[in-house]
Amino acid sequence: MAFQRRNTDKKGSAARNAARRDGPDQGWIWGRHAVLAALANPKRKHISLHVTRNAATELDDTFQKLADIELPGQITARLPEGAVHQGFALKTGAPPAESLNAVLEPTHGLLVVLDQITDPHNVGAILRSCAAFGVRAVVVQDRKSPPFFGALCKTAVGTAETIPHVKVTNIADTLIALQEAGRYVIGLAGEAEAGLADEVAANAGPGLVLVLGAEGDGLRPRVAEHCSALARIPMGPKAESLNVSNAAAIALYEASRFDPRINPKAE
Repeated sequence: MAFQRRNTDKKGSAARNAARRDGPDQGWIWGRHAVLAALANPKRKHISLHVTRNAATELDDTFQKLADIELPGQITARLPEGAVHQGFALKTGAPPAESLNAVLEPTHGLLVVLDQITDPHNVGAILRSCAAFGVRAVVVQDRKSPPFFGALCKTAVGTAETIPHVKVTNIADTLIALQEAGRYVIGLAGEAEAGLADEVAANAGPGLVLVLGAEGDGLRPRVAEHCSALARIPMGPKAESLNVSNAAAIALYEASRFDPRINPKAE
């Protein structure tokens, strides 16, 4: 495997400014789990790999030959401020998105739709829950979602490489298409009357779609309008709401209770 070599010898603030100028088709991934998972993903096109001498011992022979061995401070200088790299940094291309048609039919499996969730830490944490609970793919809006690099991949702990994603232009229109294909779409909304557990139990199966909105604003009105049903997670009075990644984990757990791959005893 050959990397696409670029000028990657910038230091300090110059390197960080270059990282900020990276377009949506390429960027940095850092951290042991995130980098090793990205290297194992044949769908990414890698540009350059930078590791410490100790980190290089965890690479296979091919990547050891391609990697630039650097001091921790040299790697830090290449990355955005605050990046905790653990001796691993990879500049790489974005993983390609799947088409909506590839996941449209109910038999294709559980889907999660993210309505303008832009925080990469939240999206990364949601991807990790999706991997744990058997999600087929995550659907995001092409202009309102963070790229699959950086903090998203670090938080996802490798699962950004294993959970397919679908990019769409319009979330509400996508929900219409999913329902026309026979899927049942549940939107999470704190103001809903129905409880999440009841809605999932009544409509569980591979055709289920869970829709999550941004923290604070929640689902946009047109997105909520085009869900099959809205459901809430019951909570006590001491908390007004949950972080969206926590809400996603709870919703996915409810759905997994009826997935025989995860819970063979579920009816």
